[in-house]
Amino acid sequence: MSIIQSQYKRVIIKLSGEALAGQQGFGLEHQILDSISRQVKEIVEAGVETAIVVGGGNIWRGVSGSARGMDRATADYMGMLATVINALALQDSLENYGVLTRVLSAIEMRQIAEPYIRRRAMRHLEKGRVVIFAAGTGNPFFSTDTTAALRAAEIEAEVILMAKKVDGVYDCDPKRNAAAKKFTSLQYIDVLNKGLGVIDSTATTLCMDNNIPLIVFSILEEGNIRKVIMGEKIGTYIGR
Repeated sequence: MSIIQSQYKRVIIKLSGEALAGQQGFGLEHQILDSISRQVKEIVEAGVETAIVVGGGNIWRGVSGSARGMDRATADYMGMLATVINALALQDSLENYGVLTRVLSAIEMRQIAEPYIRRRAMRHLEKGRVVIFAAGTGNPFFSTDTTAALRAAEIEAEVILMAKKVDGVYDCDPKRNAAAKKFTSLQYIDVLNKGLGVIDSTATTLCMDNNIPLIVFSILEEGNIRKVIMGEKIGTYIGR
């Protein structure tokens, strides 16, 4: 029997592409994938219905391509394909730990992933499978943060766990300013008014409209997913 006393029944974990790259800054770091898989296995065994949204910034960022003169929609579609690569890598890692998974893609590619259908996603969760959402929303001009907010509303998740390389939300970049102040909690409107870039404004607004709390924390420290699930006060809580 699991010793985890979860505060939540159904969650979405948003994994940034940068976090998946670890210290190397590009591609996939297998130690990070292993760590995430062990932690996800732990909470699944505790009965937490778990969905994951993966970013693609470790491979390609649509905004960066657009800044170099590429058509923005084309650059964003390339970013969506990068998330599929990450989703398949995460699926493989989770299944190596005996965790049942399904990858659901917003862009149809039946040979490697199921098409995203809301009721199918919820049924997978009810059966104890980890659902990995790939290809963002399927539309350009939307980030994977917004995807996490949208999917959380659709599948009625209780919270979004924003797993990043930083350990919370700061008033400025802590890498550039040693005096940066970390917030332990924020209201949605504070994130918007202060222009805090850790979460984009569309995702923040969608969460605010649907009353979905977010917890921003570092994925680089093993055990943090369990701590958040158990209600320990780590990272930054964003809500009403």
